Amino acid sequence: MAIKTKQLQELVLQSLEHELGGVKVYETALDCVINEDLEAEWERYLAETKRHAESLTRVCEALGLDAGRETPGRKVVRHNGVALVEAMKLAMTGGDASAAELVACECVVLAETKDHADWALLGQCADALEEGKAKQALLAAYQEIEDQEDEHLYHSRGWCRELWLQALGLPAVLPPPEETKRVRTAIGAAMAEQAADNARRLAVTVPVRVRRIQ
Repeated sequence: MAIKTKQLQELVLQSLEHELGGVKVYETALDCVINEDLEAEWERYLAETKRHAESLTRVCEALGLDAGRETPGRKVVRHNGVALVEAMKLAMTGGDASAAELVACECVVLAETKDHADWALLGQCADALEEGKAKQALLAAYQEIEDQEDEHLYHSRGWCRELWLQALGLPAVLPPPEETKRVRTAIGAAMAEQAADNARRLAVTVPVRVRRIQ
């Protein structure tokens, strides 16, 4: 079956809008963060998210699509991104820095869940397109960004889980195993979560800071 061009364009524009909103999400999240390891993680994700938006702008050019074109779906994506930013700003007015950090982490997880889904679909589209400039541009963007999006989602989920446990007064593994094990797959994320649970059961003391491998 031939891919529906109009719907592909809509997906690309929505994905671009979500990445642009993601830049604002990370900028605001960095105003909320307390944990130094998480701060370093989000600073890197912010830089990568900016590059993702640039990559999608190039995909628009390859598709002959105006990257600034407005659509009803794009407005919805923008609205959702603004809502996440506003939620974090609201949390910062509460006077509890740890609570604001938790809200920021949850907002990042929500944003990255949508991001991850978008790029999975874009990968399917890249495979389905006929050979040409558009296919090459979309495939190149997907191959460059896929692993980064996996990391953004699975690591953010791990941070959110462990920060919540810390807030509850329960044993927390910080940084989470997703971070220290450099998880980039769903299976790896499940194993990392199990490792954290095992560490809690055994009451193992985990170092607060682990040297990040470049």
